[in-house]
Amino acid sequence: MTAGGWYEPGSSPVHRVPAGWKFAALLALAAAVFALRSPVWLGGICAAVVLAYGVARVSLRRCAGVARSLGVLAAFVFAVQWWLLGADRALVVCLRVVAALAAANLFTITTRIDDVVAAVEGGLGPLRRFGVRPDRIGLIVGLTLQAVAALSAIAAEVREAARARGAQRSVTAFAVPFLVRTLRHADELGEALAARGEGDR
Repeated sequence: MTAGGWYEPGSSPVHRVPAGWKFAALLALAAAVFALRSPVWLGGICAAVVLAYGVARVSLRRCAGVARSLGVLAAFVFAVQWWLLGADRALVVCLRVVAALAAANLFTITTRIDDVVAAVEGGLGPLRRFGVRPDRIGLIVGLTLQAVAALSAIAAEVREAARARGAQRSVTAFAVPFLVRTLRHADELGEALAARGEGDR
């Protein structure tokens, strides 16, 4: 299982951390950002994630791609939340989304998906006696991480297409194709799982 070429090989300290520990740290960060309500703390977490990109020695091209994709998504989320909840709540929601997705992207850039699936299955192995299916949970985790990479790639492609049409400032020009392609990706994924017989178990 791969992440569509999203993994970037390297020997940085972040790359060398075992997949299981990185995955646990990602879950802890996600729980923290959605529990916090302070823009200051959330901004600090965003800054820490940016620093982690530097420690991981992620290429400037990849960093620029992540920044552009998250920038467009953040602008869209902020505009919608501002309209619904006000500027203060919109800032909090936007920082949460940026922190969580930036960290998830860093995880997929520095970690092979196969390593994550193996770590999850190995960690949950002792729970088989209680009816837990480590292979099924590992599959879900792998698909979730692949979805992060897939949605980021879709966002980048839609943004470039909008720029080619001179509509880079249009929210609609980004949101509508992004939604359509995301739903198409979900349909293709569902068909692939059905072909494997996953829906029948």
